[in-house]
Formats: sequence, structure tokens, C-alpha cells
Amino acid sequence: MPERGDATRVSATPEALLVEWGDGQSSEFASCWLRDNLVADRDAHSGQRLIDVTDLPEMPRIRSAVRQDGAVRITWEGEPQAACFELAWLATHACGRSVPPPERRLRLWLEGASRDARRDFAWAPVAKLRSSRALRLQWLTRLLQDGLAFLADLPATEAALLETIPLVGRVFETNYGRTFDVRSVPQPENLAYSDLGLGLHTDNPYREPVPGFQVLHVLTASSEGGESLFADGFALAEHLRATAPEAFARLAGTTVPFHYRSRDADLYAERPIIALGADGAINAVHYNSRSIAPLVLAARDTVLFYGAYRRFAQLLRETRWQLRTRLEPGTLVVFDNQRILHGRAAFSATRHARHLHGCYLSRDSVYSEAALLRRQLDAEAA
Repeated sequence: MPERGDATRVSATPEALLVEWGDGQSSEFASCWLRDNLVADRDAHSGQRLIDVTDLPEMPRIRSAVRQDGAVRITWEGEPQAACFELAWLATHACGRSVPPPERRLRLWLEGASRDARRDFAWAPVAKLRSSRALRLQWLTRLLQDGLAFLADLPATEAALLETIPLVGRVFETNYGRTFDVRSVPQPENLAYSDLGLGLHTDNPYREPVPGFQVLHVLTASSEGGESLFADGFALAEHLRATAPEAFARLAGTTVPFHYRSRDADLYAERPIIALGADGAINAVHYNSRSIAPLVLAARDTVLFYGAYRRFAQLLRETRWQLRTRLEPGTLVVFDNQRILHGRAAFSATRHARHLHGCYLSRDSVYSEAALLRRQLDAEAA
């Protein structure tokens, strides 16, 4: 990232500003983009833009651009007021040179069976997270990079979950309430509330929006069976893209209906199993074979979809991709519900009780916690 004043040359045409950086690279900034980002057009307190794009000249033209004290001073044709742009700010927003903050630099992990929960993922005592903002930022950053993180030494009480959650994000309330209990009950409305083994899946793809993160706090652990399973859905989807590109394209390009019905809820949504951004990058995985509803597709398209669906499902069954770990009472796990697939081994509820207390978090609140902490600590360091 270029520092303040790290530019060797500044020039302009009426349509664009050209900056040549000290490392030999160059960046071009369109005049319309520059005109839309004037500091003078933003509220001094909130930083929000005071104008709409229709208030701008349709084709703003640069008359001159001069380097001046670590900034570029631009004058416009037909406008009396000049504008200054800090070179450091331009470097931060230059196409191809901007660097995302650490919490948005994903670290994919494929071979889950070779990983250890304590060794390879963020794992911290909750008391230390409360007492150190630097440690909390480090923990949140690793959570967002890896999609999975653990807290230890919580009281094994139901109250501990909501007392701890403000360290991570904000609760996303559903028809289950602010929190829910994962334990075996007679005639469960959801198989999560049984003692059956559950294959890898993501939660609630039938909901709008899909919960961003899931939190599970272990109150009682089964001494036989009931181990937790995790896998990186993004890494698996990338593996599918590399080894079976047609299957990947089919899962990314087919809208799938998901449906859940219970006594007090009837939830339906449609989304692809692998969701892509405009740049083709994976931004969500939605896999839940228990709640996929009948597809309405032409017969040929249905056959092609099921071939791709089966290919991905077979990957999820391979133990080499799965992190398997037994979580003890007082342990809390947080994971990205739109990336990390989770499941559990079967256990016998009549012989060994198992009780997890859980909740969902809004996705933006977790990223916001990390960004705010980073901003505060950077300001104090400066």
C-alpha cells in the first residue's frame, strides 16, 4: 500500500486523473468518480453524502491536476471551486491496489481431518477476551478469516450465552426465540432435537435472510458419541469448481427451493446451493438436504442438477474434509452459517444426555464488531 506522498508523477486528461506510484505501478481515476467523492459534498459529522448522482455534472471535465503537499489539487471546467484528494486516500481506493482489512481476507481450509480445533483455530478463555480488546480483535479476525472459532471456560449455565454474545455480535431472533436448546426430545419437529447423527449442513436456508453466524454453548456433553463435525463449505465448493466445473456451475446456476414447516412457522425461500458474487467469488453455501423442497425444473435440467447435487453431497461425506471434535461443557463455538457446514455424530439420549444452548447472530454485526475494534485501536495507536 503506497504511503502518503508515495507518488512519482501526477497527470490528467479531461476524463481522468493518472497517478504513477513509487513502486512503478499506476492508477487511473475517472473524473466522474472523483467529482462524486468530494469532501465538500459530505456531511462533516456523519460523513454521509449530501448530494445525489443526478446533482452532479453528467460529464465533469478536469481542467488541471497538480500535486500539492501529499495531495492532488483538481480544478474543473465550468466550476469555480477546486478539490483536493489525499494521495494516501487515492491509494486506498485505487482499482487493483486496495487491500481489504484482515477480517475480510478469508483463509480456506480443506483437509479438516488433519486439523485440531484447539491448535488450528482461535481458542481463548472468555475472561481474557473480556479484559483485552486486542485479544478480542485477534479472536474476531480469526473467526472471520477461518469461519470458525471457540471460547472456553464459560459457566455451564443457560444465562452464560447471552452474557457472552455482546463480545461477538448481536442476536438474530427467529421463530425459536432469541436462543434455542439442542437436545433430544420425543417427536421432535426438527431432527436437530433428536439423538440421530446429522450430516454436514448449513442452518435455515429457508429463511430470509439466512442467519449469518451460529453460536452453540455446551452445557452437557455426551461421553459417548455426539462429537461435533465442521467443514469449510467455501473450500469444498472451490474443490468442486476445480475438479468438476460443470457440477459447480450447475449448483451455482440453479435456484433451489427450501421449505420448513412446524406448528408455529412456515418458512420458504429460494437460493442456489452455491451462491456467487458478481465477480464469480463464492459468497455463500446453502446445503440442507433435510429442508430442500421439490424442484420445479424440466426433466433434463432436473437430471443434470441431481448429478451435481450428488457430487457435492459425496464430498461432504468424506471424512478427510471433516474436523471432528468433542466439545466439553463450558465451551462455546461460533461459526459462519453461510460458509461452515456443521453436523454431529449420533449418540444415545437414554444413556448419555447432550445439551447445547444456542443462538444465531446477524452477519453484519460480527463484521461490525471487528471493524469498530480495529478503528478504535488504530486511533489510539496513532
